[in-house]
Amino acid sequence: MKDFFISYNSANISWAEWTAWTLEEAGYTTVLQAWDFRPGSNFVHKMQRAVSETERTIAILSPAYLDALYTQPEWEAAFARDPTGEKGTLLPVRVQECDLKGLLFAINYLDLVDLNETAAKEALLQGISRERMKPSVEPQFPGDVRRSVTVQPRFPGALPPTWNVPHNRNPNFTGREEHLASLKTALGSGKPAALTQAIHGLGGVGKTQLALEYAYRSTAEYDIVWWVRSEEPVTLAADYASIAKALDLPEKDDADQKLIIQAVKQWLGQHPKWLLVFDNAKDQADVNDYLPQGKTGHVLITSRNVNWRGTATLLDLKVLVRKESVDFLLKRTGYTDREIADALADALGDLPLALEQAGAYMEATGRSLPDYLEMFTKRKNELWDRAEPPLDYPDTVATTWNIAFDEVKQISSAGADLLNLCAFLAPDDIPVELLNSGVQYLPESLAAVAGDPLAFDDAVDPLRCYSLVEITAETISVHSLVQAVTRNRLDREELKKWAEAAVRIVNKAFPFDSDDVGTWPVCSRLLPHALAAAKHAQALDVASDSKGRLLNHTGLYLKGRAQFAEEKKICERALAIDEAAYGPDHPKVAIRVNNLGLVLKVLGDLEGAKKMFGRALAIDEAAYGPDHPDVAIDVNNLGGVLQALGDLETAKKMYERALAIDEAAYGPNHTTVAIRVNNLGNVLRDLGDLEGAKKMFGRALAIDEAAYGPDHPDVAIDVNNLVGVLQNLGDPEGAKKMYERAQSIFTEYLGEDHPNTVAVQNSLDSLS
Repeated sequence: MKDFFISYNSANISWAEWTAWTLEEAGYTTVLQAWDFRPGSNFVHKMQRAVSETERTIAILSPAYLDALYTQPEWEAAFARDPTGEKGTLLPVRVQECDLKGLLFAINYLDLVDLNETAAKEALLQGISRERMKPSVEPQFPGDVRRSVTVQPRFPGALPPTWNVPHNRNPNFTGREEHLASLKTALGSGKPAALTQAIHGLGGVGKTQLALEYAYRSTAEYDIVWWVRSEEPVTLAADYASIAKALDLPEKDDADQKLIIQAVKQWLGQHPKWLLVFDNAKDQADVNDYLPQGKTGHVLITSRNVNWRGTATLLDLKVLVRKESVDFLLKRTGYTDREIADALADALGDLPLALEQAGAYMEATGRSLPDYLEMFTKRKNELWDRAEPPLDYPDTVATTWNIAFDEVKQISSAGADLLNLCAFLAPDDIPVELLNSGVQYLPESLAAVAGDPLAFDDAVDPLRCYSLVEITAETISVHSLVQAVTRNRLDREELKKWAEAAVRIVNKAFPFDSDDVGTWPVCSRLLPHALAAAKHAQALDVASDSKGRLLNHTGLYLKGRAQFAEEKKICERALAIDEAAYGPDHPKVAIRVNNLGLVLKVLGDLEGAKKMFGRALAIDEAAYGPDHPDVAIDVNNLGGVLQALGDLETAKKMYERALAIDEAAYGPNHTTVAIRVNNLGNVLRDLGDLEGAKKMFGRALAIDEAAYGPDHPDVAIDVNNLVGVLQNLGDPEGAKKMYERAQSIFTEYLGEDHPNTVAVQNSLDSLS
C-alpha cells in the first residue's frame, strides 16, 4: 500500500505534481493521476484503487477543486475512513484562497498560500508527519515503485527560466474563471487551430489583465514566457527579436533584424513549452509573420480588432458579470454592503478598468462606497453637461479618472504634470531617466523634482495610489485610456506645451549615431516613445526642429535594422515636417529627400529613388553651387541608382564628378574619396574595364589601409571588391589570397555567422 493519493483538479496540476515530487523526494510513495493513470485505463476503476490502496489522501484545495464534479467523492471517501481525523487520513492542503464549507470547514488544513518554495516544502513535510520521525536518508523504494517523471517540476508560482513580462500580477484580479479555464483547455488541447488565441474586447475591459493572469497562473507549464508590445510594427519586431538574446541564438547580434526574427521563429517552431503574448495588436497582418509553424507552443493575442479569422481562435471578452464586479469592489475596498456595491458597479458599467480606478480612489482617500457613488453620479452629470462624451473610450472611464485627476492635482502639481507628460509618450516602459536627461524642457514644477529622487517619489506616490500609473525603479507605464482621458482634459495651449516637451526630451535622448550598432539597445528602448511623441507633435504642429531630427534618426536606426518599409514611412513623415517648416527648397529638406531616395532604392523603387536624388541635387546646387561636398553626396547617390537602372555611362560620369568634388574638398587620400573611388571601380567593372576597376579598387584599399590599418571592416570591403576583378583577369591565386584576408577581417569584427563573412567563405569555397 502506498502512502499518499493526491486528489486535485486539473486547474492545479502544477501544485499536485510539485506536492508528489516533494513527498517522493522525502521518501514517501504517491499515486498521482497525471503520472500513474495511463491511456486506455478505466478512470473510475483507477480512482477507486487509488483511494482504497493508499494510506492517506491529500486534497489540493482551490476554488476550482471545490467546484469540480469528481473531487468531492475522492475526499469524502478518505473522510469516511477516518471521520474523527485521528489517523490523518484526509489532509487538505490549501494552495489558493477559497472558502471551505460543510465537512471540510471542520478539518484543519495545511495552508501554502503566499509561501515561497522553501517555506512551502517545510510546511508540507511537517504537516504530513504523524507519530513518526521523518527518515534522515531516503528510504529504499520497492522494486515496483518508480517515479515516472525524471525532471523535477518547478515550484508552482516560480517564474520560468526565460520570463519577460513587463507587468506585475494584479493582486485584486477577480472573476474571469470561465475565460481562464477556456484558455487553458484550448491551449492545452494540442489542436493546431486552438494554439493561438485572440482576446478581443473594447478598451478597459481587461484584455491585458486576462492575458497577464493566465501567464502568471501558468508559470509551471512554460520554460519561456515573452511579452511582445504589438501596437506598432517596429516595436513588435524589436520585442520579438529580443528573444534571440535570451536564448543566446547565434544570430542575436545580427545587424539585419529580419534575420534575427527568422531565427527566433525557427527556434520556437522546433522547441516546446513557450508562451508568446502579443499585446494590443492591431490586425492579423502585423502578427502573422511572427507566428512559428508547428504545434510546439502557445500564443495569446490581445486586440480591439475582432477580425482574427484564419489566424487565431477568438475569445470575445465583455465587461464583468455583475456578481464579479461586486465581488471585486468588496475585495478591493473591504466594504461589505453588496447592495451599494451593486449600484456603483452598475454606474461604472461593470468595466474592469473603471472599477479598479474607483477602488484605488477609495483606498487612497478612505471614502466609502456610498460617498464615492454619490460623487461619481454628480461628477458624471457635470462632466457631460459640458461636452459630448469622447468616442474612443466609455464615459464611465472619463468620469472615474477625472475624479482621480482632480485629487492628484490637489496633492501634487508635479505628479499631475508628470501624468500630462506621459500622455504624449508610448504607454509602456517610459524610462525615468528621460526626465533627468531633458530637464531643461520641463515646466518648472516638474523640472524641480526631476533631479531629486525624494521629491520625485513624492510626486509619483499619488499617481501610484490612485492606480493611474504602474511604476518601477526605472520605468513608468500608463494605460492608453488614461493617456487619452488625460489629453482630453487639456486645452489646446496645454496640449501643445506637453507635446513639445515630450518630443524635445525624446529627441535629446535619442542617439545621434543611430545607425551605429553600439547605440541600438538605447534606440530600441526609445523607439516607441519617439514615434508617439513625434506623432503628437506633428498633429499639434510644434517643435518642428526636434520632431524632424528625431524622425530622421529613427529612420536611420530602422535602416540599420533592415526595417525598410517602416523606415520609408518615417522618412516620408520627416520630409513632410521639414517641407512645412523650411519650405520645399531648403538644404535640410534635401537631406530628408536623400534619405527617402536611399530607402526607395533598397525597396526596389528605382525610378522613385532617381526622382528623389535628382531633387536633392537641384536643391543643393542652388544653395551651395556645383562643387560643394553635399552636392557630391547627391551626385554619388544619383550615380548609384542610374547604375542599378543599367545606365552605366551616365552613372560613370556621376561617380567621376563626385570624386572630383571630394578630391578638391578633402584631398586625394581621404576616406570619403575612397568611397567614391570604390563606386567608380564598380561601374568600370560593369562596363568591362577590368584594368580600370582594378586600379580604382587598389587605390581605395591603399587609402583605407593608411587611415584604418590593415584589419578594418572597410579594408575588407575594398579587398573583397578587388577579388572579383582579379578572378575575371585570370589571377585565381591573387583572388584566393584576397578572399582569405577579407574572411579573416570579417570573422574578427563581425563573427562567423555574419552574412558578409558567410558570403566571403562561400566564394572562397568555390575557388577550392
